[in-house]
Amino acid sequence: MEGESFSGMGMGMGMNGVGGQQGVDGKLIQTFHKSFVQVQSILDQNRMLISEINQNHESRAPDSLTRNVGLIRELNNNIRRVVGLYADLSASFAHHGGGHGGAAASSDADSSGTLRSSAAAAAAAAAAAAGHKRLRPA
Repeated sequence: MEGESFSGMGMGMGMNGVGGQQGVDGKLIQTFHKSFVQVQSILDQNRMLISEINQNHESRAPDSLTRNVGLIRELNNNIRRVVGLYADLSASFAHHGGGHGGAAASSDADSSGTLRSSAAAAAAAAAAAAGHKRLRPA
């Protein structure tokens, strides 16, 4: 997983060379690549933060535990940034038709049977991973 490149993402993503479609797909692929590089960088930083948080927790030294407060805040902010990047990716993917079925392909049914965007699904998943309850519409 580490060090993997997304240079092959263009394969099978609708690059059929019809009119301006290839240019749009190329731009979409560039957007995905840029965003995934940003996400990977943030996740690598999170890995280091979590390691330091664990070391500080195991030491039980008051200064180390106090430092964890700031580290955990930074970790939470990083998670929010990743959610935002995925939301932007989802919106970009839906806006450009996604190569396979347009905006309908970027929606999920939640447990109540209503459709929601992938951005909302990503935000809900990140909130759940962070230990937050998802609020359901009445």
